[in-house]
Amino acid sequence: MIIVVKSTAPRQEVEKLKDMLQKRGMEINYSEGVDHIVMGLIGDTRSIDVDSLASIEIVEKVLRVQEPYKKANRSFHPEDSRFDIGGGLIGGGAFAVMAGPCSVESEEQVLEVAKRVKKSGATFLRGGAFKPRTSPYSFQGMGLDGLELLLLAKAETGLPIVSEIMSTEYLDEFVEKVDIIQVGARNMQNFAMLTELGKCNKPILLKRGMCATIEEWLMSAEYIMKEGNEEVILCERGIRTFETFTRNTLDLSAIPAIKKKSHLPIVVDPSHSTGMWWMVESMAKAAVAAGADGLMIEVHNAPEAALCDGAQSLKPDKFDQLMDTLEKYTQLEGKVLR
Repeated sequence: MIIVVKSTAPRQEVEKLKDMLQKRGMEINYSEGVDHIVMGLIGDTRSIDVDSLASIEIVEKVLRVQEPYKKANRSFHPEDSRFDIGGGLIGGGAFAVMAGPCSVESEEQVLEVAKRVKKSGATFLRGGAFKPRTSPYSFQGMGLDGLELLLLAKAETGLPIVSEIMSTEYLDEFVEKVDIIQVGARNMQNFAMLTELGKCNKPILLKRGMCATIEEWLMSAEYIMKEGNEEVILCERGIRTFETFTRNTLDLSAIPAIKKKSHLPIVVDPSHSTGMWWMVESMAKAAVAAGADGLMIEVHNAPEAALCDGAQSLKPDKFDQLMDTLEKYTQLEGKVLR
């Protein structure tokens, strides 16, 4: 249930209404905008009479919300969420670019790539310390040693780190060392993990599962937000369809759909969605046009020798050219890059 309160309502009356609702067992998601105050009620609202609420002088209107997700719902939070993460902004008109290697392979590799993407204007450094692979015989990442190398790169460049967590076994290390904890597509519905991530004070990048609907994706975000962590960034990374030419099928329609349904920022991963480096630029530009708040792009200094996903990685020079192009595209969309 949504209660829209008049912006001219006296603060004392607003607090009185909140107190009354809390005594009725409601959790209140409070959002104060320029024109209105919005109270999103979370709990069993069946016993609350809509007409009685609407008759209160400071109340402009009362709406029932049918979607099962509440905290992620735009009705509960009409304005776009904007997060400041280690000095890097995302959402609310700020366009972020997360760039770096699919997996951390060596100190030399990660430092070189970090310095290059920083120079090109990336906002965050992405890098996999732990890698979920379809084959158990493929490179699985450097683990905690990889996190230490990412910290070295952060010290050199100042770029905040984005890295994927594979198990809550390493949650303490990720909370201490990583600026944005990434949940991969395979773990989007690992509800035990999502619940634990909701209890930590660390932004979460939630990738869409390869077969997940938009509602299922938002419900996974709700698992995190329900526990108190409301800094969730959504990432569209392509879904599984009958098409085999590309690695996945990038669902660009998910961007305006999310924008309509939720206030959370959404970024697009054109690298994983296509699996081909030469498609990254066109899909990145399309994502900007569709309204995305950022991009996650794989960059490798020697993709032909990469231990993971070299075919979809841009070389640093190519990434630099892309960033120049993206700056023009984001300006057209009224967003700020760099």
